[in-house]
Amino acid sequence: MRTIQTYTITEAVAEMCQEANFFLSDDMKEAFSQAKNAEESELGKKIFSQLEENLQIAGSESIPICQDTGMAVVFVEIGQDVTLEGANITDAINEGVRKGYVEGYLRKSVVNDPIIRENTKDNTPAVVHYDIVPGDKVRITVAPKGFGSENMSRVFMLKPADGIEGVKDAILTAVKDAGPNACPPLVVGVGIGGTFEKSAIMAKRALTRNLNERPNIKWVADLEDEMLYKINDLGIGPGGLGGKVTALAVNINTYPTHIAGLPVAVNMCCHVNRHVTREI
Repeated sequence: MRTIQTYTITEAVAEMCQEANFFLSDDMKEAFSQAKNAEESELGKKIFSQLEENLQIAGSESIPICQDTGMAVVFVEIGQDVTLEGANITDAINEGVRKGYVEGYLRKSVVNDPIIRENTKDNTPAVVHYDIVPGDKVRITVAPKGFGSENMSRVFMLKPADGIEGVKDAILTAVKDAGPNACPPLVVGVGIGGTFEKSAIMAKRALTRNLNERPNIKWVADLEDEMLYKINDLGIGPGGLGGKVTALAVNINTYPTHIAGLPVAVNMCCHVNRHVTREI
């Protein structure tokens, strides 16, 4: 067994919250550059230039890429051969979020009750998802999620008879209904299968997948390509002002499901698509 002190998790999460908000990941930089070159609309090109300037300023001055620094979503994979010592791991993660947002002067956007809505003043609590996996390491992904795009999320409980065409229609419907409100160009995360909540978590997790990694299931890879083409054919464009590039990528996760159901969740993120992963 390997022992990990939870204060190391706190320190890592604090740093990751700031890194995710200040810098674009390498795969996103590559996708952004390719999309900028592919855009044909003059207005779309100007939007890309403005976004690029914003990214450069944020990175060079260590300030947020976007004023909405998000609600912290944290995916944690804990090796089954790990012993954790110190504070409760959820408390350690929340302390990392608090430290990262307070010391990084990131906007605090979390309220302590969905109806009373008093700000917690440190952006806690985070939304944390745990998995127990083989090995003796802890792998953490911090993905601060802004709510311009989060509010455009959809879950469709399709009938099995709707099949692949129903899945395609659901994805396109979600993006069309979102229009400019999700701050395109987008990364579109999709979860197919499982249950109501499983599909939503898969869609959120799909946003954190490196854009250069491809699914090993052929029909899923083909569907990602087709959906990206059809989404970009909608003409919503950068900033929702028209153009060729509405989405930078479509990432799809799948899971077995019940004979009577076909859940499909769509979770969109703007071109920032903040996420950072570390292994301890």
